Amino acid sequence: MIRTLASLALLAVGSTAQIIESSSFGTGQTISPHRDSIPGWVIGGEGHEPSVLSDKLILTPPYPGNTRGSAWAQSPVSQSEWSAELQFRASGPERAGGILQLWYTKEGQSSIGTSSIYTVGRFDGFALVIDTHGGRGGSVRGFLNDGTIDYKSHNSPDNLAFGHCDYSYRNLGRPSIFKLKHTSSIFEVTIDDKLCFSTNKVTLPAGNTFGITAATPENPDTFEVFKFILESAASQGSTIPSNQGSTPQQPIVNEIPDQPAQPIINSGAEVNMNGLATQITDLSGRIQLASKATNLILQEIKNQAQKADQRHAELVQKSLTQERQLAQFDARLSRVEQALQVVQSELQSVALQSKDYSGRFNQLHETLRSSHLSLSENLQGHLLSVITASSPRMGFFIFLLIAFQVVLVISYVIYKRRRANMPKKFL
Repeated sequence: MIRTLASLALLAVGSTAQIIESSSFGTGQTISPHRDSIPGWVIGGEGHEPSVLSDKLILTPPYPGNTRGSAWAQSPVSQSEWSAELQFRASGPERAGGILQLWYTKEGQSSIGTSSIYTVGRFDGFALVIDTHGGRGGSVRGFLNDGTIDYKSHNSPDNLAFGHCDYSYRNLGRPSIFKLKHTSSIFEVTIDDKLCFSTNKVTLPAGNTFGITAATPENPDTFEVFKFILESAASQGSTIPSNQGSTPQQPIVNEIPDQPAQPIINSGAEVNMNGLATQITDLSGRIQLASKATNLILQEIKNQAQKADQRHAELVQKSLTQERQLAQFDARLSRVEQALQVVQSELQSVALQSKDYSGRFNQLHETLRSSHLSLSENLQGHLLSVITASSPRMGFFIFLLIAFQVVLVISYVIYKRRRANMPKKFL
């Protein structure tokens, strides 16, 4: 009777909750009616593109490493009281690693994108971080920020966590179920229906948006998200109901790393069939994931082969070009050698001819010198004879001078006598 009343009470409480479809996915048989997107969510990545399958969203693939993936709701949450459920699975090799964050922040897509809690900078809201911090197989921590703390440049962002618990989430072979409940009286986080941490000092405002981001190192983990369900919640207290009657749940602390969770064994063929169907679905998902990883590896090998072929073709082309250049250089050297031989032969012939020309030049010089001497001697004698023949006689010149003077004297004497004999006139 007590169990029946408890079930009816839980049913009555659950009936008050209402799924917010605009910020949820994975509530139906398939995660999305589309093959490359989820209605109401923006999906992005760095180093790869997250894959949307029929029943899950693969944020980070098993190959290659150093990738990031994100999914952000497009619609902000208008309710101030809500509950959220996240189902994910992380798998990878023994020493792989990665980090998964569930965000409830303002302008998360534009201010956070694909960042992790260590590379985010400033944000306004709440972040639930799931990673292998502390080396205990797994850790779940809660962080708050009002936009004033720069996590990227902070000396020790791990010390800013306000709540945490240990949880080995890797390679469980099943999805891990995280639930968050925020009301006016309490904020709590549970994992697989076990309390992780809770507080009554955290109040988150309405109007923020939910987002899921994942990042992996060189040895990656594969983060697969199966569903995210957001419901409006009334004040229901701090205890999340469990399927174990009235037994209280213990916080998850100091779990043994990589210890698989114990499945709940129920009687009946229906439970066995459900378990078998779950295992088949999980095996199918793993085969599909391995097939996609193999296709990625084959594509990478094909790309490397194409690059190698292209490089080989470039090297062959360069070698052919160099051979042509060497042939041209050899031809030029041959022409230069021939030109040098021609110049050498011409110089030799010029040297031989220069000996004959020197004798001829000497003969010509002697001829010119003798001609000059004979010409100067003949010309000097001829000029002297010409000057002597053409010059007037000196005696004739003196005679003319004396005769002229005598005539002048006679003329003067005659003039004086005539003047003296002229009659004189007196006044």
